Amino acid sequence: MQSNNPVFRRSEGFNKNAYGNATYAGNGQAYSGYGSGSGYSDPSTWGTGTPGAPARVGGPMTIDSVVQKTAIALGVVIVTALVTWILTPSLDAATVNLGPIMAAVTIGSLGAFALSMVNSFKRVISPALVIAFAAFEGVALGGISKLFDATYGGGVVSGAVIGTFAAFAGTLAAYKFFDIKVGSKFRTFVMAAVFGLIGLSLMELVLSLFNADLGLFAVSGLGMLTAVGGLVLGIFMLILDFDFVEQGVRNGLDEQESWRAAFAMTVSLVWIYTNLLRILAFFSDN
Repeated sequence: MQSNNPVFRRSEGFNKNAYGNATYAGNGQAYSGYGSGSGYSDPSTWGTGTPGAPARVGGPMTIDSVVQKTAIALGVVIVTALVTWILTPSLDAATVNLGPIMAAVTIGSLGAFALSMVNSFKRVISPALVIAFAAFEGVALGGISKLFDATYGGGVVSGAVIGTFAAFAGTLAAYKFFDIKVGSKFRTFVMAAVFGLIGLSLMELVLSLFNADLGLFAVSGLGMLTAVGGLVLGIFMLILDFDFVEQGVRNGLDEQESWRAAFAMTVSLVWIYTNLLRILAFFSDN
């Protein structure tokens, strides 16, 4: 079964052929390096696999390797967010210069979006690009979190952080305890909804350039509908992540693909955090 998730579709090991096996390059084919008898064939005739197929560079992916890579990516997000928070001007002063913090949010958001597209559609995952994505994401989240903290109070940020990790733990527990099975229709629905919200975000960005917006991502009214919907969608994204990691481990995917899984879960957790931030800000404001 082929994945509808562009993050995992680029990885051969996350998909299966008609026989339920991983679709690695050369799967089921004889290697030209071995003769049919007891000896070896001429080394000059040995093959190197399907041209253009990613070479296996390490051992098989494991749950531990995914946890380690995810921890590294999230650690980079947290560290760069804290650095951004510390280095940007205080928002408690009587005269506040929002220029640096807005620049951090803009640069971080644009950089993270660009690298998320590259990482999603890149055939061979690059650990360096995943780390770079996490760094840009951390810069954006550091600026956004500082703005929310100054506007709605410190409890909003800490509550969103705690809620994000609680959502992760709760989703993982439900996935294992209820033995959730992910079907193709569920995958298609989740990915369609994700791209739909991304499209709405881009539309709001364009409208804001002309001093107009629909309030889809504001901390009030219609914005709360998209925040709650986004939170639920983030939970669904985590379920897809857990399912694909489980498939990848079962199919013996290369350990380097742990970075792809780490990238996907980082995206899901950031998605959950930003929507929780808006929801908590809404109740704090009232």
